Amino acid sequence: MSLDEVSFDAGVFLLTKAKAKALRGGVRREPGVEAGPIPGPGIEKLEELEKEKGPAPGAQTRTLRLVGTIPPEIWNRLGTKIIPKLKSGSDLKIGVDFSVTVSADSARNIESDLRQILEDLGLADKIRIEQ
Repeated sequence: MSLDEVSFDAGVFLLTKAKAKALRGGVRREPGVEAGPIPGPGIEKLEELEKEKGPAPGAQTRTLRLVGTIPPEIWNRLGTKIIPKLKSGSDLKIGVDFSVTVSADSARNIESDLRQILEDLGLADKIRIEQ
């Protein structure tokens, strides 16, 4: 696992699936009794099994959208923090809406450069340039 995949967030704890089910089911420990590790497959194997199973029959799904503006200083962090989290779902679609103001003299050159960049990235048929 690379460092950009690791995140430390206040109030976030990792539990095994069995421990989470026990806590959800209302199973309580006696005070002062320490629970040991719960034997079973690692988290990677559990995630793999969950993906293979898919959603439970009759399970409801929700679509989440993130909408807003993002300052250029954090674009890279968006790619390392948010996109991996979104990839855990299905039907991920990411759109772009860039807007920049340039001088009329340089607009044609910038547009030409942008078209070439989109062509190089294989995105010329997916992203259009509007004026």
